[in-house]
Amino acid sequence: MLIKIALLVVFFAVMTGIGLYFRKRNTDVDSFVLGGRSVGPWLTAFAYGTSYFSAVVFVGYAGQFGWKFGISAVWIGLGNALIGSLLAWVVLGRRTRVMTRHLDSATMPEFFGERFCSRGIKIGASIITFVFLVPYTASLYNGLSRLFAMAFGVDFTICIVVMAALTGVYVIAGGYIATAVNDFIQGIIMLAGIVIVVAAVLRAHGGFMDSLRMLARINDTSASDIPGVFASFFGPDPLNLLGVILLTSVGTWGLPQMVQKFYAIKSEKSIQKGTVISTFFAIVVAGGCYFLGGFGRLFADRVNVAAEGFDSIIPAMLSGFSPLLIGIVVMLVLSASMSTLSALVMTSATTFTLDFLKGVVFKNMNGASQLRLIRILIAVFILISAAIAIIQYKGGISFIAQLMGISWGALAGAFLAPFLYGLYWKGTTRASVWVCFLFSTLLMGSNIFFRSDFPAMLQSPINAGAFAMLAGLLVVPLVSLCTRPPSPQRIEAMFACYNRPVTVRAQESLGAPPEDPGASA
Repeated sequence: MLIKIALLVVFFAVMTGIGLYFRKRNTDVDSFVLGGRSVGPWLTAFAYGTSYFSAVVFVGYAGQFGWKFGISAVWIGLGNALIGSLLAWVVLGRRTRVMTRHLDSATMPEFFGERFCSRGIKIGASIITFVFLVPYTASLYNGLSRLFAMAFGVDFTICIVVMAALTGVYVIAGGYIATAVNDFIQGIIMLAGIVIVVAAVLRAHGGFMDSLRMLARINDTSASDIPGVFASFFGPDPLNLLGVILLTSVGTWGLPQMVQKFYAIKSEKSIQKGTVISTFFAIVVAGGCYFLGGFGRLFADRVNVAAEGFDSIIPAMLSGFSPLLIGIVVMLVLSASMSTLSALVMTSATTFTLDFLKGVVFKNMNGASQLRLIRILIAVFILISAAIAIIQYKGGISFIAQLMGISWGALAGAFLAPFLYGLYWKGTTRASVWVCFLFSTLLMGSNIFFRSDFPAMLQSPINAGAFAMLAGLLVVPLVSLCTRPPSPQRIEAMFACYNRPVTVRAQESLGAPPEDPGASA
């Protein structure tokens, strides 16, 4: 117990100290929200990765989908790395940084408002962001509570209060830069921790090959009649596996807390390095989490899934570890949770302040007032999400993965298509954005209250979210072709930022071929 407590004290002291150290650098809204748009590749890449993967993934998703799909759950981690990280950086990174700087937008709703010349769209996007980030944030506390209860035997409420208070201190004090530095430290802990944990779990059953053989012997006729299916390439349910991969990989392209990391990138080289670093981080952390969860059925004697739920699988797998190893696991999940929590509260508070309260509720707000209000709302958002987490946990309303699926589905379904087409296609219309917003939010809202009335395939929030996201990619172009096109002059002015000439070295671009002196002769 002393070892575990000592690790926590050091961890919290470092996180809080960093927040207080960077407090003086936050002189205006731009420095507090985006770090002055001068954040390097390592901090940006780790901020992206640590915001991506949290206790929801480690405890909720890894446990649930590892149990359902067996070792094939690793495909989810690989999808997160190749689609959710590598492809996201390649497709969105550069264009996002260029256009958001050109439009002087600090948040995703502000980008929508400027790109589509609509104050209503900006306000609508800010409300969607604020409302649907709440269940996601609440799910972070619940994932952590399982491990804290196992490691320390303390009350769940205490876990929430401590985590919320300390996260609030360094986010409110240090802003984006402090959050990014803490994310980097927390990312290092996550990388080392997941490698140690996976090695320990496999060692408990004789190593990788022996663990795989034992997994192949497990038969569950309720899942599949195929022998050894949990150790197979695609597992017992490839179609639902694909739905999870789509939502958790492509879905990140429309999540405000993820996309806004690209706003703060310093330079072209930062994008190139950040792409590699972020992809490597995702392969290790996401791949390791789902790989670990894939062996969950080997610990069936320690957990009653029917009575305790999927969220109890990973804690049960780790319950037999040494105190030092359990301390490392707690640090790993605490790092994952606090980094994601800080990104969520920062995104929600800044979005609600800059895109809703400023100009709608308060007509004239100077920079100092905006910064003060953002800090107040960070605290308010943390309190609201913590209260919901306690109510949800005590009442047993929903699993972690379901809460996250609802949030991801609504946000990715509403924002992904308008944001992607807004960056690349001049013909995207205002009406198409509104239709996409309404379709996705109504779909996911209905899934919460009328789930039993949905088709069997869409009763899962995961599948409903994936459907909303893919449908948006069709809705936006179809509605755009049928509605009034945007003003050509405005659109050309917006997209002019991509045509601005820049000078680069020959080793970075071949450029235009030199003229052949003898060609004209």
